[in-house]
Amino acid sequence: MKLVQLPRDALLKPLQAVTGIVERRHTLPILSNVLIERTADTLRFVATDLELQIATSCPLDKKGGETLAVTVSARKLVDILRALPDESEVTLEVANNRLQVKAGKSRFNLQTLPAADFPALADPGNPQSSFQISQGVARKLLGLVQYAMAQQDIRYYLNGLLLITEDKEIKVVATDGHRLSYAVTGLKEKQDKSEVILPRKAILELTRQLVEGDEPLDIAIHANQVRFRFGDVELTTKVIDGKFPDYQRVIPTNYEKGISLDRDELQRALQRAAILSNEKFRGVRWMLTKDSLRISCSNNEQEEAQEELEVEFGGDPLDVGFNVTYLLDVLSNVPAGKVVCSFGDANSSMLITLPGRDDFRYVVMPMRI
Repeated sequence: MKLVQLPRDALLKPLQAVTGIVERRHTLPILSNVLIERTADTLRFVATDLELQIATSCPLDKKGGETLAVTVSARKLVDILRALPDESEVTLEVANNRLQVKAGKSRFNLQTLPAADFPALADPGNPQSSFQISQGVARKLLGLVQYAMAQQDIRYYLNGLLLITEDKEIKVVATDGHRLSYAVTGLKEKQDKSEVILPRKAILELTRQLVEGDEPLDIAIHANQVRFRFGDVELTTKVIDGKFPDYQRVIPTNYEKGISLDRDELQRALQRAAILSNEKFRGVRWMLTKDSLRISCSNNEQEEAQEELEVEFGGDPLDVGFNVTYLLDVLSNVPAGKVVCSFGDANSSMLITLPGRDDFRYVVMPMRI
């Protein structure tokens, strides 16, 4: 039975939009598959890993015909379409538990699994909160914080990002217990307060797919799901059930010592010094004296790197250590220009902000070196 006949790119583009979340190895074989559904006028593609689901669709010029659905290996189908000539006209046919892909004189027969067994996420009903922002704003907002999310931490609620809507603001917070990033942006309409923790994989996939620009992103927050709609794509993720740390207690508000630095200059100095850092601990010392910042790294071979930057500083000398990776992460994700580094004492965290802006905070804990 003929499923669809379309140009190669008309099939490949929506498939690539959904298959980024498909894992190569699964205990459930059907999770390696993509669901392809044809209705009278639309071809829909769905992929899921049980926590995250992405769906997209494309309109059909030739309308009519009965509804048909099938699941097939996502990776294999994408690889086949990529390997076909750009101008190929591709036909998909279903027969005897196989999906046949035809293009020119090429034929591929892929094993299928029943569409009825595909574990699509349940419809969450009406949202608690819904709003719209531009994709470009959302991408910048997530970019300011996502690198601070934990990876495979036993404290599962850290393996994600806290999203808060309140009044006319949307706030995002990420922490791995050693550093914390916080960013906020405005909304057009007032929202009831809601807090959800979004999984790391959902945030990375969302950031990958969003584009720079004013194209809209619709966000709907439900009790246990959050749904993002942009372009032809609908990304739905379950939320992490847990208590996120009180980020307001972590962000210092009373630091009086501070220096202003050029982001690029500081980044290059840290990158050079990090070449000789201890590969396991990645420690870097900051030694502040009058109008001078010395940065040094050393390793087990007794090798040492030193950098010195001129700064405006008149406070008491300060000698404090940090993980250089955490510093490079934030400098790689904030915009070019000046950054302000504020300090308490040698046992206190460092606060990094952007001058003239109160929409971003980054806190990194000190380490003994």
